[in-house]
Amino acid sequence: MIDPVVNWAGFALAVLLIEMTPGPNMAWLVTLTLAEGRRAGLGAIFGVALGLTANAALSVLAASLILAQGPALTKAVSVLAAAMMAWLAWEAWKGSGESSPAATPRQSTERHALAGFAINLLNPKSALFFITVMPQFIPDGQPGFGEGLTLAAISVSIATAIHLTLVLLAEQARGVLMAEARARIVRRVLALAMLGVGLWFLAKAFVA
Repeated sequence: MIDPVVNWAGFALAVLLIEMTPGPNMAWLVTLTLAEGRRAGLGAIFGVALGLTANAALSVLAASLILAQGPALTKAVSVLAAAMMAWLAWEAWKGSGESSPAATPRQSTERHALAGFAINLLNPKSALFFITVMPQFIPDGQPGFGEGLTLAAISVSIATAIHLTLVLLAEQARGVLMAEARARIVRRVLALAMLGVGLWFLAKAFVA
């Protein structure tokens, strides 16, 4: 049974903010779909989802071991979480990340899936985000393995839903997606929201 004291909705919102911000996965899936079709995009989504799942599971295990060491580390993780959100906010604000269609390789569907898996399994930013941000939504800052896996499932589900929506709508939404001025506004609004979450994490670290 899901523990009501865990802030599931808050965690889902934080993940949603991150996933809605244009980044490498989003850019790759959109440009891949536009260049090679929906089937290529769906194959890539499958690989990305598997990679994110494996990355999140390993991160849950790491977080459980690290945070069990004591309250000092829990507070340090809150500070790292604030720094992580500030970093992601800065990246969103300046619009970093490769989004050029020319950067999209032409490969088979299976290779797209394998590439998506490998990139996301080995992505240190995803692991760091999960290890530092996940505990902020658990009252004692020390997630159990079951709670961590449930949060991981929420994170992967939200990411996959957004990726699937992007691929399915890539052709129809091409004008919107490629309008840099509009994309810049969206990135900066999300960046400010992420910065606000980061400030909350920082306050949490020093206000007992």
